[in-house]
Amino acid sequence: MKLNPLQIGDLIIPVPIIQGGMGVGISLSSLAGAVAKEGAVGVISAAQPGFSNPDFLTNTVETNLKALAYHIKKAKEISNHGIIGVNIMRAATHYKDYVDCCIENGADIIISGAGLPMELPELIGNAPIKFAPIISSVKAAKVLLHRWDKRGQRMPDFVVIEGPKAGGHLGFSEKELLSGLENDYADYDEEVKNIITYVKSFESKYQRPFPVVFAGGVYDRSDIDHYMQLGCDGVQMATRFVATEECDADIAYKMAYIHAKKDDIRIVKSPVGMPGRAINNPFTELRKVEKEKITKCYKCLEKCNPATTPYCITEALIRAAKGDVKDSLLFCGANAYKVDKITTVKEIIKELNA
Repeated sequence: MKLNPLQIGDLIIPVPIIQGGMGVGISLSSLAGAVAKEGAVGVISAAQPGFSNPDFLTNTVETNLKALAYHIKKAKEISNHGIIGVNIMRAATHYKDYVDCCIENGADIIISGAGLPMELPELIGNAPIKFAPIISSVKAAKVLLHRWDKRGQRMPDFVVIEGPKAGGHLGFSEKELLSGLENDYADYDEEVKNIITYVKSFESKYQRPFPVVFAGGVYDRSDIDHYMQLGCDGVQMATRFVATEECDADIAYKMAYIHAKKDDIRIVKSPVGMPGRAINNPFTELRKVEKEKITKCYKCLEKCNPATTPYCITEALIRAAKGDVKDSLLFCGANAYKVDKITTVKEIIKELNA
């Protein structure tokens, strides 16, 4: 049975799946465009999108903004004007510039996490672009929505709940993530239901739907059906789209997912100041005992200090995107070990929406 479409404001999404934004260089226009072409939402990561440009080292911010503009337009072209979103980390420096770039270049949606995007409604103003914060707890949802509501600010068009099985940076403590592994985070469903109840409590006041999308460990149709039954309106999936022909990452990165075993997937410490999930490799093992020598700071994160950080996350992620799978940070979701072949975006969407 086909999934019900997801409506976000005046956007009708035929397949209620949002492809998660993966940076550096894992989800750019090739992947996002292919996903949007199949009726879902393609998402570009705003994390260092200009990394492969020769000017990246000398003029990082301007190069990134030009690259983001290019990838938004290219994804629109690939998808035949499908729905394209951009994931912007709140922890990123020049946050406003990336928001402005999305608005000016025709992105449909901004999704923002890795910190609470307090100022996002003010930055967007009356622009037609839709936006969603990424939150992981009722507490975080209340901090944002209560604040925006009381100040009479624009309210989010939808909300993304990111659970503890997600890849990349996570909105949980290391202790929460490690302790939850014992029962596969079974208790988190209650938190999901509580978040949904809180978010949808604004529907009567604003006389419109407040869709909720779940992210983190969504791998197959049974996972989608599970979160729909909890009351979600759609899901966000990232890991599932990595081992596709259209994914922007190097083939070696894709093969790292295919070769990964369950025990290879670990909770790691990130310079962002929050834990993350990645495939264990020589780089992550070495970082436990030895700090990486940092020769250049890209000033990509507000709270990253090159004098104290264990490694440069930009360099580690760039090496991953380029295929150096031993000396890099290989972000992944909890179910990456289930990936067993290279496929296409079309085949994945067909399987999930059958």
